[in-house]
Amino acid sequence: MKKLSAKEQLEILKKGVVDLVTPEDLLQKLERSVQSGKPLVIKYGADPSRPDIHLGHVVCLLKMREFQDLGHTVVFVIGDFTARIGDPTGRSAVRPPLTKEEVMENARTYHQQVTRILDPEKTRIVYNSQWLENMTLKDLVHIAARYTVAQMLEREDFQKRYSSGVPIFLHEFLYALMVAYDSVALNCDVEMGGADQLFNFLVGRELMREMGQEPQVCLTMPILEGTDGTLKMSKSMDNVIAITDSPQEMFGKMMSIPDNVMSHYFLYLNLGTPQEVKSLEEKIASRAINPRNVKLELATRIVSWLRSPESAKGARQEFERVFSQKMFPTEMPEKKISLPLDLISFLVDQGLVSTRSEARRLLKQGGIYLNNEPLPYHERSVLTAVADGAVLRVGKKKFIRLRTF
Repeated sequence: MKKLSAKEQLEILKKGVVDLVTPEDLLQKLERSVQSGKPLVIKYGADPSRPDIHLGHVVCLLKMREFQDLGHTVVFVIGDFTARIGDPTGRSAVRPPLTKEEVMENARTYHQQVTRILDPEKTRIVYNSQWLENMTLKDLVHIAARYTVAQMLEREDFQKRYSSGVPIFLHEFLYALMVAYDSVALNCDVEMGGADQLFNFLVGRELMREMGQEPQVCLTMPILEGTDGTLKMSKSMDNVIAITDSPQEMFGKMMSIPDNVMSHYFLYLNLGTPQEVKSLEEKIASRAINPRNVKLELATRIVSWLRSPESAKGARQEFERVFSQKMFPTEMPEKKISLPLDLISFLVDQGLVSTRSEARRLLKQGGIYLNNEPLPYHERSVLTAVADGAVLRVGKKKFIRLRTF
């Protein structure tokens, strides 16, 4: 890419953002970068509560790649220390802390995953335990003295909990300060992430100013809904499409998203221009096009991009074979069983449902099938006759072949 002026870079970087605090500060930093030839330092933090990067992260990774293509450097901060404290962001209760071993196991695969999108030559991956682990109580008090309780209570979820009498623990305030201190330790120019993180970013901006550094620019991106179409895509909500999912898993999950959030996937993942997406929405509204066909195209584009066109073609064929023609997948897990089989216990033990009550609910709704025939509900659902190789299906996407030999 040719060398662009600071104003030209700003116009590119502003596209698709939710918050930019402030455009003037970013322009000033870009002008200085152009004059000096020194790249800006762009910070992005991820709490390794689960081991996989998902499409919600990709929304931000794409913007980071834009910074890199313009010559700047991304510092990807893995919050191995803060994950052991627990982040309440956007929740009515604190997220449970993880052990050090859990955190490091989850973080292990991040390096390989993020460089599927980011330029590895312009990406630094660091762990915030490098500067937080050895912090003394004196250091922490020194940082805490820079921010007031009143400022902390400006955060929306803290406000709601405080007014409702729901406890707010001191370590939750300290969490925000430690995430903010990451910016001080890195002396970053820009911090970016999802729109729900703006408060933490502003704490970092203020803390940098209080500690004699030039304040960071805060840039936030839209929140991508998960497969439920309502809540943000989040590992803790189990509604994610991970970039490590197999092509078949990825395609199937994409086909399960509600129609009303398809436009967000096109827009936030740079798979269509605003004009193209608006045209699609109008065609769907006027019934000039079937939403299912649009979703098939969306799923195909995503799998082609994150895997390969060949993988996408195979995943699409498999999806249509299984769901449109009501056939079974070519591959599925197998389990040897003994008869009679306690169906409720079997479903829970095999991870096909989360609880016994969920199994009973699905049975009552006719959502559990044996060879495509819905199984009837009984208080004690016991299978006494099952042919070797029969397929048990739970809902639309979970299959297991039963072996009785």
